[in-house]
Amino acid sequence: MPSPEFFQVTPVSDALRRLEAHWRPDPPAETIATADALARILASDIASPEQIPAFRKSTVDGYALRASDTFGASQSLPAFLTVCGELPMGEAPALDLGAGEALLIHTGGMLPASADAVIMIEHTQAADAHEIEVLRAVAPGENVIQAGEDIGAGKTLLPGRQRLRPQDIGGLLAVGVASVTVLRRPRIGILSCGDELLPPAAESPPPGKVRDINAYTLSALAQKLGAAPLRLGIASDDFADYQRRARDGFAACDILLLSAGSSVSARDYTRDVIAGLGQPGVLQHGLATKPGKPTILALCDNRPVIGLPGNPVSALLVARQLLPHLVARYGGQALAAPRRVSARLSQRVASVTGREDWLPVRLSEVDGQLRAQPIFGKSNLIFTLVAADGLLRVPLNTGGYDAGSLVDIEMF
Repeated sequence: MPSPEFFQVTPVSDALRRLEAHWRPDPPAETIATADALARILASDIASPEQIPAFRKSTVDGYALRASDTFGASQSLPAFLTVCGELPMGEAPALDLGAGEALLIHTGGMLPASADAVIMIEHTQAADAHEIEVLRAVAPGENVIQAGEDIGAGKTLLPGRQRLRPQDIGGLLAVGVASVTVLRRPRIGILSCGDELLPPAAESPPPGKVRDINAYTLSALAQKLGAAPLRLGIASDDFADYQRRARDGFAACDILLLSAGSSVSARDYTRDVIAGLGQPGVLQHGLATKPGKPTILALCDNRPVIGLPGNPVSALLVARQLLPHLVARYGGQALAAPRRVSARLSQRVASVTGREDWLPVRLSEVDGQLRAQPIFGKSNLIFTLVAADGLLRVPLNTGGYDAGSLVDIEMF
């Protein structure tokens, strides 16, 4: 039997805190086209190189005028203004206004220097071919966006560590920022290990062999989180081969996932492989969660290394608990809350005291209310997840839920 210090389970949150207490992410930056920067994280603040808008513009279709020429105007006593032309779109005004004059202007059009307001066309009516009646007064600045009102030159446009959204891309391009410096996506290396594993393209695996799917489910999870997965192939159960591949992969990535036997057994090399990657090494071996109990959390030369179970369901579900935290911390981001829905349990779910359980469920609607049907299966049955809509979390020491309980389901 191994000594207790090698396999004492702890809650996932405690294990993550232990790792994060030692980890100081220092992601490198790269410059990319702004148009390609959606969901990327800015490396530093960006100041606006110019003001937006660059000129005063109308927010409505109407007439540019001097507000003082409309004071006191009403439907019963309109103000009469002479229309002396039309302001073309996309050009600086060639015309200006005198007292008692107006210019036809369109939404987004540039105001002439002497105009300080715009009257909506709905609040006017034609008196004759060259004159309008203004049926209400307008205030200076009404229906006008002032130059620099959106953003001033030199003002902080976006703060560093902002994850770029569609509107952020628009704002950057509006002031001519065609390229941005962003944090490089975290490179997540994924190494599978096991003599029984074959590439997924293998036809008709012989008895005792299975296709490696963990590298691909974990890659898909990494991509979903905005990271860059690096599939490192399949190591054999030979320690030297496993160690060599792990070292090579570790050198090429920011976070390393080892999908192999991390349980306590004579054939388990994962802990020893991790110990050779750097200091401080293994921080926690064993999580109070099912599936995923034998998981290893380590930090080697300031890079997280996670030893995952080999079973496909266990590997994916425990990675879903760990990887979002690591990717968020790498980029200096707050952890995004998962999408949850409330549903009634269709049957009782039991749980063992001292661990957190994650159970796949299928959702259906019964009498206008969501019903959650647990999908029971062993940890290597990937189709228990394929058939599921989400996961039921049974917290530590709750003992489970009775049938009919209202529970939160974390959606995939």
